[in-house]
Amino acid sequence: MTEEAEPSRRNFYGRSHGKTLRQSQKGYLAEDLPGLTLRGVTTADNPGRTPLDLSVHFGGRPVWLEVGFGGGEHMVHMAARYPEIAIVGCEPFVNGVAMLVGRIKAAGVSNLLIHPGDARDLMDVLPDGALSKAFLNYPDPWPKSRHHRRRFVTQDHLRPLHRVLKPEAEFRVATDIADYVRQTLEEVPEAGFTLMSHSAAPWEDWYSTRYEQKALREGRVPHYLTFRRN
Repeated sequence: MTEEAEPSRRNFYGRSHGKTLRQSQKGYLAEDLPGLTLRGVTTADNPGRTPLDLSVHFGGRPVWLEVGFGGGEHMVHMAARYPEIAIVGCEPFVNGVAMLVGRIKAAGVSNLLIHPGDARDLMDVLPDGALSKAFLNYPDPWPKSRHHRRRFVTQDHLRPLHRVLKPEAEFRVATDIADYVRQTLEEVPEAGFTLMSHSAAPWEDWYSTRYEQKALREGRVPHYLTFRRN
């Protein structure tokens, strides 16, 4: 099938599996992931697509969202730093999910849950204003022009994000790809966000991920953008 004939793609990620998992990581997925998985997102456990009440899982805590948590370093760091909040992380890459579960066990944090899949599936079942903050850290750049529509910073993803964020909620984007910055600055305000800052210096509570370290080693300049939901 040609690129032009390819049906419209909903997901913004590529592969879901990488190198062979270590035996310990297989154990994390089989034994620990079920207890850390946010229920009510997929049609398997929510066939009627009933709106998901996060208070059932987190009580009255503010809930933050990390879209594509990679290996989970940033997510675990934020959960440990802010025990009064709750975090949901979405990641379809199985190897990253296994890495996060291992980090959760090592850190002993309990204020987070995982959706091991597409963030759009989660946003589909969240009620308006369910989230207090969102993070998009070093997303897949999809460098080819014909793939730019698969970047997260498109209206198909940003408008649902706008809906599920509370008014004045913060949306952070970190990337080392100049063209991703360009598209972010064009698309995010169009979806109903205001740019608050664009800096080469990270946020005070930032945790440098392996993706950022790779970018720095290869001489790429990180960008840190902060938006507010209008």
